[in-house]
Amino acid sequence: MNLRQKVIIGALTGSMGMAGALVTWFEGRSLVAYLDPVGIPTLCEGITRGVSLGDVATPVQCNQLLEQELNSALAAVDRQVRVPLPETRRAALGSFVYNVGESQFARSTLLRKLNDGNAQGACTELSRWVYAGGKPLAGLVKRRAAEGELCEVGL
Repeated sequence: MNLRQKVIIGALTGSMGMAGALVTWFEGRSLVAYLDPVGIPTLCEGITRGVSLGDVATPVQCNQLLEQELNSALAAVDRQVRVPLPETRRAALGSFVYNVGESQFARSTLLRKLNDGNAQGACTELSRWVYAGGKPLAGLVKRRAAEGELCEVGL
């Protein structure tokens, strides 16, 4: 199944399903903690909070962590965004916040543009967030393109 099919299926469960499709596609799953490209211990689908090298998780634990982190990311979007959002844009931003965190999102030009009513400009800002450790990462370029496409639905 390709990403577009996963997102369409995810649409049946709203923002959570669509964001989950993006996150799982781009993060992948590792049941054993590893160092991400900038050296942060990571587990399951990009979980970093409280993770140490050597940690191991079961698929059930990863599912629970994914759900908790997605809920947290979508709640952060809801806290920070002051304009109405279609489910597709909320999902794209949820995936983005899952990856970069609420504090980065809260300080971003992307959020400022969105709250100023410039949804197109906000969606375009996603393409700037492709760096890790000061270097562009191909995986982030692809992820931001997918998030950007979902963000722009309806514009």
